[in-house]
Amino acid sequence: MQEQLGIDWGTAGLVVLSTVAMYLTLVLCVRLVGQRSLATMSSFDLGCAIALGAVVGRTALLLDPTLATGVLAMVTLFATQTTLARLRQSRWVDRLMNRPPVLLMVGPTPLVDNMRAAHVAEDELRQKLRLAGIRDLAEVRCVVLERTGAVSVIRQSEPLDPWLFSDVPGAERLVLPAQEERDTTGRSA
Repeated sequence: MQEQLGIDWGTAGLVVLSTVAMYLTLVLCVRLVGQRSLATMSSFDLGCAIALGAVVGRTALLLDPTLATGVLAMVTLFATQTTLARLRQSRWVDRLMNRPPVLLMVGPTPLVDNMRAAHVAEDELRQKLRLAGIRDLAEVRCVVLERTGAVSVIRQSEPLDPWLFSDVPGAERLVLPAQEERDTTGRSA
């Protein structure tokens, strides 16, 4: 019974090392694949996430997991997450760990190269437009794939504050509003 609950110092070190390594590998893979891996999951994506969780979990818990190795792996995951969250408060670290937002459409025109780079298919873009209540492409000012994987749809009829798009590469293509809209927001570009 003791061997199923306990852990020795060597095993504890291996659990911490393998858990941190798997977590950082996961962060790197998400960084390389991009925001699309964080967006709404299809059944294929869900299956992949479950399998990934099993691989990470089994690797972190080593060959013969015990209660103590499971608890240590879970605490290590939370500690690693907390540490990375604090490090991401630095703009440099945040930019290193996360991709910038991606402009998917400007007006009624999809930006095919950006969509391809972000792994967003036309069908997915159409779905996001429908979910946003777009009935005609003329209503679209722009569409942005956010760093979180969410998709923002901005309508033509809505005012556009340039500050909101200062982190979006290519935002200058949006023909940002003139002085009249800056006066209403109280901020200048």
